[in-house]
Amino acid sequence: MDDSAASIADFIGPLRVAPGSKVRLGRDFDPRYRAGLKKRDGVELLRSGVALLAEYQERLAAQDTQGVLLCLQALDAGGKDGTIRHVMSGVNPQGVKVSSFKVPSSEELSHDYLWRYVRRLPARGEIAIFNRSHYEEVLVVRVHPENLVRQKLPEQAREDDVWARRYREINDWERYLTDNGFRVVKVFLNLSEEEQRIRFLKRIDLPEKNWKFSAADVRERRHWDAYQRAFSEMLSATSTPWAPWYVVPADRKWFARICTAAILAHTLMDIDPRYPVVSEEARQDLRTARRELEEEAPCGAAADPYEAGHGSAGGGTEAGRGRAKGRRGGRG
Repeated sequence: MDDSAASIADFIGPLRVAPGSKVRLGRDFDPRYRAGLKKRDGVELLRSGVALLAEYQERLAAQDTQGVLLCLQALDAGGKDGTIRHVMSGVNPQGVKVSSFKVPSSEELSHDYLWRYVRRLPARGEIAIFNRSHYEEVLVVRVHPENLVRQKLPEQAREDDVWARRYREINDWERYLTDNGFRVVKVFLNLSEEEQRIRFLKRIDLPEKNWKFSAADVRERRHWDAYQRAFSEMLSATSTPWAPWYVVPADRKWFARICTAAILAHTLMDIDPRYPVVSEEARQDLRTARRELEEEAPCGAAADPYEAGHGSAGGGTEAGRGRAKGRRGGRG
């Protein structure tokens, strides 16, 4: 592990939920934690993280053997949209797809509860982001168990052990994805109750943010304690060695974005994707194409401007230089 990877690992270490540990959010994770950083320091850190992600995403796409799934969970106003927008600002949009999961449709309710998430998984070489994820099935559905009825489950599948069974099924599914070359990165943006209240008021007070406000969000806030219990149990049951959870302090948006970028960068650095090495046959094709392009150099131009600009003596092959010279002589 190089120095930068080790530094990132140390930075995100306190955010990782140790597999097998018993989590209590209010006791174990502070939504205002910022690792001693100040906001002015965070601007450059985020810029560096975005640049690192861009480099590794390009390598991931080129290698085309592995994919990454980033699952973002948070309560309303937790900052998921802004985190995605800032963290992924420098990557190639062709290599990233974002899926937001709202209330399931009638078609989705006619299938098993993981069906709609399976359809949005990344391809090899891609990063997929779930804005809310399959964990809604043990969070919202648990806090509002009437949703189990809407899912058309047979009666025996709605028994008391339904949550323990879903934790096991989700863990097994994520293990399956990991075994097949798809990393699962799970981030919970941990927002305090007071910060959520402030952000809701901001959405009401600022006209340009009115569109974000929903009265349903305030009604859902009444279930705060139930959600804290559901999150705590979910983190305890589903943080695994192959797909651990990271609890990111979300009261400071700038710090949450730095943390999320660091977690994703650490995953990509661990994969360490490489550009493919071309075969000798392909190299011969490259040499042939290069000669042809060099022969087309106009009068007065370097046969290979890129090579010339990088300090190579002569700028091109003998054939290219000779033909370019001949063209110049013919026009003189």
